[in-house]
Amino acid sequence: MSLLSREARGMSPTRTRILGSACYFFLVLGVLALGYAGFVFADSHVYQSLEMKKFKQAGRLSEPHILAEGDVIGEIQVPRLGLDAIVVQGDSPANLRRAVGHISQSALPGELGNVVLAGHRDTFFRSLHDIRVGDTIEFSTSEHGFEYRVDSIDVVAPNDIQVLKPSTGRHLTFVTCFPFHFVGPAPRRFIVRAREVDAALREPFAKE
Repeated sequence: MSLLSREARGMSPTRTRILGSACYFFLVLGVLALGYAGFVFADSHVYQSLEMKKFKQAGRLSEPHILAEGDVIGEIQVPRLGLDAIVVQGDSPANLRRAVGHISQSALPGELGNVVLAGHRDTFFRSLHDIRVGDTIEFSTSEHGFEYRVDSIDVVAPNDIQVLKPSTGRHLTFVTCFPFHFVGPAPRRFIVRAREVDAALREPFAKE
């Protein structure tokens, strides 16, 4: 008989019940966690599909639109990485669960300044660990298509707000947590900085 069997046989009934209850508790906890993860994945997938379809079918806005929290701004793509996601206004937990979030205090595409987009490292920004300097980023809104070229990649402390500051040019910044495969709250931030290409020659964007 194994040592484990001898130890189990020698345990008191109270200890056996406690051990059994603990096993049951962690089993239920694991099932609930898997269920929640499945719900989050399904919810974000359905949201992205519906909003992407509406965005592709929508016509050009006839007048300026004041963005509210959660409103769709457009579509962000990094063709080489296969990254393709809807961007919404605001970086609340609810928004970031379903989409890439635009930091409300930052510039909007087409404006002078720094367009800052945040996303989770384990969902929409998962593929950023393979991004390279020189990669193309495309940001499509209801009115225009914007193209950016990656010019720097950095890892910074979470309290480093320099990356969020306005710029004198036309830039786009991705922000996500780092390391990508870290379990729990990640201790650093992964920053991708890009510069708009040919802004002066930009033409109105016609969606397919």
